[in-house]
Amino acid sequence: MENIKNDESIWTAKWITDQTYRFADGASPIPFTFQKRFDLAGPIKRALVRATALGIYELSINGKKVGNEYFAPGFTSYKHVLQYNEYDVTELLKAENRMIAVVGGGWAVGRFTYSSKSKITCDRQALLLEILVEYEDGREEKIATDSSWQVTLEGNYRFGDFYDGETYDSTINLDEVSWKDADVYVPKFKVNLTRQYGPKVVRHEVFKPIAVFPAKNGRETIYDFGQNFAGVVSLRINGKKGQKIVVRHAEILYDGDLCMKSLRTAKATATYICLDGQQTYSPRLTYMGFRYIGIEGIAKENVEVEAIALYSEIEQIGSFECSDKMLNQLQNNIVWSGKSNFVDIPTDCPQRDERMGWTGDISVFARTACFNFDMSKFLGKWLNDVLLEQGRGGGIPLVVPKQGISAPTVATACWGDCCILVPYAEYLARGDKNLLEKQYPMMKKFLKSVKFWSGFLSIGKNHRRIWKWLFQFGDWCAPYGGVLDWMKMGKWIATAYYANSCAIVSKIARILGKENDADYYQNLYHEISFAYVKLFCYKSGKLKKEFQTGYALPLYFHMVDGNIRKTMAEELNRLVIENGYKLNTGFTGTPYLLFALADNGYVDTAYKVLLQKNSPSWLYGIRHGATTLWEQWAVIKEDGKIEDFMNRKDIPSMNHYAYGAVGDFLYRRVLGLEANDAGYRTFTVKPILGGDLTYAKGSTMTPYGKISVSWTIDCGKFFIEIQVPDKALCNLVMPSGKKYSLLGGKHNIEEDIL
Repeated sequence: MENIKNDESIWTAKWITDQTYRFADGASPIPFTFQKRFDLAGPIKRALVRATALGIYELSINGKKVGNEYFAPGFTSYKHVLQYNEYDVTELLKAENRMIAVVGGGWAVGRFTYSSKSKITCDRQALLLEILVEYEDGREEKIATDSSWQVTLEGNYRFGDFYDGETYDSTINLDEVSWKDADVYVPKFKVNLTRQYGPKVVRHEVFKPIAVFPAKNGRETIYDFGQNFAGVVSLRINGKKGQKIVVRHAEILYDGDLCMKSLRTAKATATYICLDGQQTYSPRLTYMGFRYIGIEGIAKENVEVEAIALYSEIEQIGSFECSDKMLNQLQNNIVWSGKSNFVDIPTDCPQRDERMGWTGDISVFARTACFNFDMSKFLGKWLNDVLLEQGRGGGIPLVVPKQGISAPTVATACWGDCCILVPYAEYLARGDKNLLEKQYPMMKKFLKSVKFWSGFLSIGKNHRRIWKWLFQFGDWCAPYGGVLDWMKMGKWIATAYYANSCAIVSKIARILGKENDADYYQNLYHEISFAYVKLFCYKSGKLKKEFQTGYALPLYFHMVDGNIRKTMAEELNRLVIENGYKLNTGFTGTPYLLFALADNGYVDTAYKVLLQKNSPSWLYGIRHGATTLWEQWAVIKEDGKIEDFMNRKDIPSMNHYAYGAVGDFLYRRVLGLEANDAGYRTFTVKPILGGDLTYAKGSTMTPYGKISVSWTIDCGKFFIEIQVPDKALCNLVMPSGKKYSLLGGKHNIEEDIL
């Protein structure tokens, strides 16, 4: 992605607001409604609207919506860069016109973060807008926001909040409310205005209910859409004026009612006040994460209900399927967890009072995401914010944009490593060297910070390569112990991630022709790897403190070789078997466990873990009806109940994509597809057979074209079909070890299974 430009100079409009409006801290504001009436001075050739807001906005001209996106101008690090949007409105204009702009609090002003902060960027909403009119006779006119515009707090949108929802009163007539002149507003920070460069959030899949039934509470009708996702409802209503319809949203049910505990403090409620007769309603200033809704205030025969998935304009380019139906459902869950959390930024979850850009989640999920989706524009936009938000000392915020988070910006393993892991994943998938060029200084600065904290208060070369300060999440969300237990694993995990990031940056430096840097980071990688073994292991390679992640990371990151590697693999295999072939890893280790086993000779163990149906495992949730990945392994208990969680403050999220990083293993080992260099100019296909799978097929789109792989085991023979794009080269390794070099075209090869 090219560098962002400041387009502030092209604007003549002024920021407008209502300076008299006040609202409580920790709450969301009433949406502002602005209007401007204007006449055209003749036939027009073209008309363009340029708009942005501090908050999120919805525009209409003469009663018709402008644009198709939600939550414009999007979520960025507002004090560094603010996007604006451009719309062609030629067909919407008449001789006499009325423009309406509704501005809700959104991320900039409204309630945000699990701490319920508001007014994070500014203390109220503000609008900046210009209408540029080109007449057929060559004249030009600009209608720009200034004090001639009007504002009211009495508009149809009575409330709008990402967490609590939306209230819309259709009985309000904008011709009958009180209007006042808008106030010109000067933001307290310099606004860097840039034309939108991230993909828009738009409508995608439409869901119809698969079941409708009365709630046990006796008030609501429950609708089940069969899929957990992020989006909004769409209602077609036969109503009466003043009739109040309330829609609540939930991921799961409990005892015949909606279970709201996974929302924490979020209310996730849409309220609509009806007119007489037929009408439609769908929220515009919020979105929810849900599978179920409960509707109160209208009989089911008087309302038609649909649900609409909302996420950024990202193209799904990958597919995976095999002979195991539960693995196919796992792939579907991975895809939907991604879609649900690609709402302008990579969020942790779409439903509760959070929905923040936690950097650790996308760090581990990036490679899987790049198989399933074209992530270039989406990640390019977000990585620009990571670059802008990097601390002076080199640390990366735990969430990006760092909106409302007071935690100091220091280097933290895995979470901070997003500045390396994410752009490198995107580079492997698409081959954009410019992305690496742009992000490279940030990578170096981050590793310099890590090196400082590794050496802090440490004596001796090996100890100076162990990363334990200042703060580490450790084996986050592992199925053992609690938060403190996970964090205690921090120095093992952080040191391994430190080594891996040095190895990757060394590769990136060579790609960019920075040989001295490449040698420096390569040497640092070896020193860290040596220190890990020297200080954490016995001479044999066995860890002094054993845990699955502690072995999986150095194995997958190639920090060990020879007998040490052999011992670590043996011990990891033993730990997994002793644990009943079940996972005992958190966010940081789970993506790499199966690789660490399968790539070191323990294919059978890897497949037994992959296909495990008891908790903790990927398929456990699927046994219990999961349609997305869970934040923790066993939210629903073996008996199908969640009573253990009902006595807690909250229930873990049912839509987190971090554990969906296993999709990387499905593509790279089960299917066997591995990029050898940028953009799959050369790639390897080397399926690892196991788990009694009899076929696997899948594909992904590359800059060179679509790669598709399909293999089958039948009657003692292994058959494989590969579509190789033109100008690409495939290195095929058959199960027997026999190798082929395949040029562009379709290839069919078979061999006997030994």
